[in-house]
Amino acid sequence: MHFDINLDNAPELDSTNYINRELSWIDFNDRVLAQAADESIPLLERIKFLAIVSSNTDEFFMVRVATIHKKLLVNASANRPDGVPYSMLIQTIRERVLDIMHRQRSLMRDLLGRLREFGVIVGTVAELSPSWRQALREYFFEEVFPVLTPLAVDHARPFPFISNLSMNLAICLHRKGDGDDQDEFVRVKIPDTMPRLINVGDAVRKYSGEKTEQTHFVWVEDLIAQNLDLLFPGMKVVEYTPFRVTRNADIDFENEREDHSNTDMSELIEESLKERRFGQIVRLAVPDDVNKRALNRLLNHLDIVPERDMYMVHGALGGSSLFQLTGIDHAQLKYPPYVPKTPGLLDWDNIFDAIRERDYLVHHPYDSFAPVEAFFQQAARDPNVLAIKATLYRVGRNSPIVQALMEARDNNKQVAVLVELKARFDEEHNLEWARQMDEKGIHVTYGVEELPVKTHAKIALVVRREADGVHRYVHLGTGNYNSVTARIYTDMGMFTANKVIADDASRLFNRLTGYAPATTYQRLLVAPDFLLPGLADLIDNEIAAARAGKEARLIFKMNQLEEDLMIRKLYEASQAGVQIELMVRGICCLRPGVPNLSENIRVRSLVGRYLEHSRVFYFHNAPPDRRIYLGSADLMRRNLHNRVEVVFPVIDPRLQTNVLNILTTYMHDNTHVWELGSDAVYRRVLPIPGEVPFSAQDAFMDNSLGVE
Repeated sequence: MHFDINLDNAPELDSTNYINRELSWIDFNDRVLAQAADESIPLLERIKFLAIVSSNTDEFFMVRVATIHKKLLVNASANRPDGVPYSMLIQTIRERVLDIMHRQRSLMRDLLGRLREFGVIVGTVAELSPSWRQALREYFFEEVFPVLTPLAVDHARPFPFISNLSMNLAICLHRKGDGDDQDEFVRVKIPDTMPRLINVGDAVRKYSGEKTEQTHFVWVEDLIAQNLDLLFPGMKVVEYTPFRVTRNADIDFENEREDHSNTDMSELIEESLKERRFGQIVRLAVPDDVNKRALNRLLNHLDIVPERDMYMVHGALGGSSLFQLTGIDHAQLKYPPYVPKTPGLLDWDNIFDAIRERDYLVHHPYDSFAPVEAFFQQAARDPNVLAIKATLYRVGRNSPIVQALMEARDNNKQVAVLVELKARFDEEHNLEWARQMDEKGIHVTYGVEELPVKTHAKIALVVRREADGVHRYVHLGTGNYNSVTARIYTDMGMFTANKVIADDASRLFNRLTGYAPATTYQRLLVAPDFLLPGLADLIDNEIAAARAGKEARLIFKMNQLEEDLMIRKLYEASQAGVQIELMVRGICCLRPGVPNLSENIRVRSLVGRYLEHSRVFYFHNAPPDRRIYLGSADLMRRNLHNRVEVVFPVIDPRLQTNVLNILTTYMHDNTHVWELGSDAVYRRVLPIPGEVPFSAQDAFMDNSLGVE
């Protein structure tokens, strides 16, 4: 798609001013690891950050490293401005990930050791008392043994398929009394239905009758390994080792379209989900004390390059399993509980009366998600509501909003929903919800004309008949219609009955559900057609103001910054004298602070208790009703070119003040913020001598609108 953007004065991008995307992501995961090392954070929360590091790394390998593997396979040359060859990049990634893994596992041993001081032990079966080991053996025989399926490998039985992220044991056996030195090899998969950490106390109480209040866990693979004699009677266990593989789990919908142009979208997604588990192996994880015979058998059967794809881990594999420990009932080891504030629009008997009176801003998780759910629920039950339209990207497993939409259909309202089935790793949930809604008679669509374009916009429209005619009510947000993530992600949403925005919302839904490629909008910036040029025009206006000698300023907050044209425009703005504040949680390919290029740009990243997810764009010299925008889009190629995104203006002056207070609060943080230097290195921002420590997220828990 061609965008009419003036780049005459925008610098070109190259390796000196563009940071590699994958390496920037690793920097982000390093900042997450720093949270686990932060002594000011409660112990179980620090352990949760360790789990997040592992979970992030799994997804990074399944998607980004898998993409590099595919490019290496066809000898593709680097096509990004950083110019890093893929062969060099994969090696650098390996070195950086190994370093993070080493520090993470060292920290894991330290934190689990500290956990023992509070009576919570994550240990080994061998260190238990004989009576407890016997109780665990009985637990194993009754509850674990029946679900295990050892798969032997010999001339009649091929090496079994190893599924993505599964935990396994590779076992070498000899027949007892057999003088033959020939090894027998067996793979045992640990079923996903079993807890990774076995609660010893539960097993002891059940199988020995002993009363114990101690909280003690052992890894399930250790429990299985200590009872292999029950699995293989008549055999001698020579060696065993746990192992885990990561596969390419990224579904390439663009290529899928070429092969399945006449296939129903839901069928294509279902087929792709089945194929995902067969993706190429991109990582093999084994313990650093792995037994050589078992390892050699694995390497003989798995299609990997050991010096590139094998990762040796000190300690238990699959650190994301530490999430299980967050369920422990030790309040003193967790963040103090936080109860979100109830926004004023819930004080009204009818939420639509409140929204018709004025616009409302909500700031999650500091403000309750209840008004968003009430918006859908009241629309479903209100006899005056004629129609509801919504986009759903990640709604989660149990969705009150989807339930409300189905209730609306039961009440004979017209309901149209665009469910994005291509939401990565949420495809299965979305497919299930889509089919349930379809069975209710809801008009469900899955995409817009071009299959590769995802609908990532967060927008809902309610049409209501009132005494003076038909009115429309709109909710627009920066985050998903997901009540679970709304408690842990920071997002903003706006409720409005503004007629112009409602007109745009109606046009957008017609574009999404019908054929209207020439659709234009008055106030919404909609990707992929209008968002990039709209933002560029607003930046150009700021550049013109700076060149005219006016004070010029941009403040952008987002998850990721990677798109080439946006980075070039920001460099041009900096060269013109525009002061630019960028708050970028994760990937940032722009290099700030470079003389004569980006010395007027500051990049900061906040990693704290909540995951920063809101996107805000402030333009100091724009007309008042175009000065502040919120939306669903990051400044990435996929958001600006390959997704349907909605970035919307905050028109109400009172709400503009609220958003500016929120931005100001973020910029004052000096406790959980990192600043990116001109050398592409992030450094922790600490209070200067005499300065009071200030946490933006803590301030929002006191006042969801921050400090003035």
